[in-house]
Amino acid sequence: MALTSHPLFAALRRNPTGPVLIALQIAITLAILVNAAAIVIHAIRRMDRPTGLDTRDTFVMEMAGLSKHFNVYSASSQDLAYLRHLRGVAAASVIFGMPLTNNGGDTAVGRLPGSQGPTVTSASLAVDQQGLRALDVALLAGRNFRASEIRVPSAAHPDPPIGAVIVTQALAHALFPRGNALGQSIYLGNHTPSTIVGITRNFMGPQLGGGAGAYDTILIPEVVTQYAIYDLLVRTRPGQRDAVLRAAKHHIGAADPSAVLGDTVTLTHAKRLLYSGLRNLAIFLSFLTLVMLALCCLGIFGLGTFNVATRTRQIGIRRALGARRRDIVTLFLAENAVTVSAGAILGCLLALGIGQWLTDHDGLARLDPRYLLIGVAVLALTSQLAAWQPARRAAGIPPSVATRTV
Repeated sequence: MALTSHPLFAALRRNPTGPVLIALQIAITLAILVNAAAIVIHAIRRMDRPTGLDTRDTFVMEMAGLSKHFNVYSASSQDLAYLRHLRGVAAASVIFGMPLTNNGGDTAVGRLPGSQGPTVTSASLAVDQQGLRALDVALLAGRNFRASEIRVPSAAHPDPPIGAVIVTQALAHALFPRGNALGQSIYLGNHTPSTIVGITRNFMGPQLGGGAGAYDTILIPEVVTQYAIYDLLVRTRPGQRDAVLRAAKHHIGAADPSAVLGDTVTLTHAKRLLYSGLRNLAIFLSFLTLVMLALCCLGIFGLGTFNVATRTRQIGIRRALGARRRDIVTLFLAENAVTVSAGAILGCLLALGIGQWLTDHDGLARLDPRYLLIGVAVLALTSQLAAWQPARRAAGIPPSVATRTV
């Protein structure tokens, strides 16, 4: 018996409430499924970005003075001397700010003095001559800092001029798109020019979330600040991080009674903390999507079971008139396909609207139409599978039921 549209749509018109509710559920599920998948994929891509750093063998130690007589320059110099002669250490530097964390500063970098003209928000790190080696970052052009360029702020001169800076390739391109950044003068939110003496490959500095790109980082030659705190960036030889860390904590923590050893963080742990929010978001959205998909399938299964129970006599009559079991299965799956199609059309419109809102308010990329196609395919497949069992149950109704229920 050939399937025609008349019995198909007649059954839907006879009891439209169930199909309409299922279509709405499908639309909402599709909108959530597609946008959640887009957010999860975006989060995974962010977490998979290369840091450009040796996270496995690098750690940072925080030191803080306990009295106003604490000599931060002398203490940091002694700590560096110890670390640089410690077996297993590849490089060590005093650093202000920490890569892969929100510990650091951001700087408005421009090509004109003060706030004139466009600026690029950049994360900043203060390092000495071993800063590049401690970060394990290679120069693509230019040179490293010279000893005479390292700033040493004091009470008399709390903010000496920054004569030289090193920038990442990403920041250099943002400032000078034509590629002529080396040797150019830039301004760090003031009226004193600083010269770009080196350009490094991209690496992730402090991730402050204040508009700076992940790889927009500027290195400033400075060993200490005017405050009685400093951080020690240490990169060890492969596989020796933990041993060096234990020795450094034991020695430096007890070397100066006027200072206290604060947090000690490995870059591996810093990276894990940096992406913990994204990781939790991805897990939550994945779980939410699976729950929504399961509820949608449960609704379709329930509607199919209800239709079989209420249309037993109709099915028996069709069987008596010559309908085969597969014709009954096809009828119920076709009814479900019409409901799914209506919900999918509405869901696509809803998904695009939500995606545009996320783009406008959260800066996410515009929703990729491929996600819609994949979402519709997944939902259509799972919906038909959910309707399969009730359809098979309907096909099992014998023709004799038509006479027994008259």
